[in-house]
Amino acid sequence: MDEKLILTLIDKFNAASMSELDFHDGQTRLVLRKAAAVHRTAAASAPPSAHLVIPADNTAQNEGSGAADGEGDGVCIRSPIVGVFYASSEPDAPPFVKAGSTVKAGQILCVLEAMKMMNKLEAEFDCEITAVKASNGDMVEYGQILFEVKPASARQRSE
Repeated sequence: MDEKLILTLIDKFNAASMSELDFHDGQTRLVLRKAAAVHRTAAASAPPSAHLVIPADNTAQNEGSGAADGEGDGVCIRSPIVGVFYASSEPDAPPFVKAGSTVKAGQILCVLEAMKMMNKLEAEFDCEITAVKASNGDMVEYGQILFEVKPASARQRSE
């Protein structure tokens, strides 16, 4: 399957109202899924970029990470795509966030590179980062836990 066909399928899929596409061409299989709460907005500047705003996940899918253990206020933020995790905008720049960082809604948490597009993952709500579960340059999977956070409302109750 060539890159032009893949990009065409992605464009058509994004424009369509379907939530999943499973495409086979005999040798290769391509599966695309949309999450209702994932918002992608192409940036108008320089290299292709998208902003991803994802909901926090505090379900049993935490895969034994301990995110929902203890006080019960832990929440996991998962990767909405398969890609390369970047903790900062440049190799020598400080990370966007680290454990202990206080984050405001809309603040960039990391960059995920997929298909030569840099996607900025933004916080959907005010929170405190309790753990960063990926390292700079790691290949991450769809649904993989990237951050454990404590929502601002939970922080206020415990203070």
